[in-house]
Amino acid sequence: MTTPQFELSDAPSDAISAIKFAPASLRLLVASWDKNVYLYELSGASSSLLQTFEHRAPVLDVCWGDSEEEAYSVGLDWDVRKIDLKQGTQYILSSHSAGAKSIAYSAPHKLLISASWDSTLHIHHTADPTLPPTTIPLPSKPFSISLSPTKLLVAMASRAVHIYDLKSLSVLSSQNAASTMENPANTLELDPWQRRESSLKFMTRAVACMPNDSGYASSSIEGRVAVEWFDPSATSQSRKYAFKCHRQTSPEGVDVIYPVNALAFHPVHGTFASGGGDGFVALWDGVAKRRIRQYQRYPASVAALSFSADGKFLAVAVSPGFEDGNEGLGEEVVKIFVRELAESEAKGKGAK
Repeated sequence: MTTPQFELSDAPSDAISAIKFAPASLRLLVASWDKNVYLYELSGASSSLLQTFEHRAPVLDVCWGDSEEEAYSVGLDWDVRKIDLKQGTQYILSSHSAGAKSIAYSAPHKLLISASWDSTLHIHHTADPTLPPTTIPLPSKPFSISLSPTKLLVAMASRAVHIYDLKSLSVLSSQNAASTMENPANTLELDPWQRRESSLKFMTRAVACMPNDSGYASSSIEGRVAVEWFDPSATSQSRKYAFKCHRQTSPEGVDVIYPVNALAFHPVHGTFASGGGDGFVALWDGVAKRRIRQYQRYPASVAALSFSADGKFLAVAVSPGFEDGNEGLGEEVVKIFVRELAESEAKGKGAK
């Protein structure tokens, strides 16, 4: 790649809701409000659109499955879908009773987890398709979920945060699914490993778990990011903090606050990127509490971010966020950029 950043051709025609690099290649899955999931392949400083997968309603999230030939999606059709990327076919695995906002797949545990605005999680055991999905009620509407190697993080309305142990979740939901005679609805009232209140005072927009399994970052609509650790000890909890970001000063000298729409951790260095309604992407060292760098302004609100598995590329999806009050949507501002990172570009700077 000769240039550090290039734009993907054949971008979606409506706002982008999610973007995900493949587990071991430079393929990209993109979910859009235009009712499609897009599959791209990157090569050098160019891209090709391999296929689109049409849905009945806007698609809100997408993730990869066990291989690069399968994916899962959720959206405003309420369905949890499996997509065979090779054959081009789709299968409905379960249906929520409201829009499904988020989906994530844990390869080590063979668990597919969807979160819906009906205030439930659906747990699918992909290794045993004969097991029906288990429904886990939540106290509030979920806004964002994220997986670490051993934990599921669910951020909800009313500042509620649940942290589940994936091993326990797998065992208990499997046992529950196997006993549908006593529980036809297959609902499991499951206490999380930890219940927390968000460190952020306003609505959570995104959460992302650290790749080393030690903690997570969360962001809000009020231009703030919080960083905290899973360890419930007083020492670890005393390390959590929040900071202001994605704020700009208007020509009149007013501090304009933008939502922080996207978070993504670098898989190698453990630093993280944030993307905001101000059109900026910044890299942060969460341990050292320092901003590493901020990139040039993108042409619209940053909607989603994803690092490639080797950490050498960062995909940036931009879409109109209407933060400026202009509700007109032009196709020209729905774009996907891929940035090639220099070897130490996302490396932490260490404590001051």
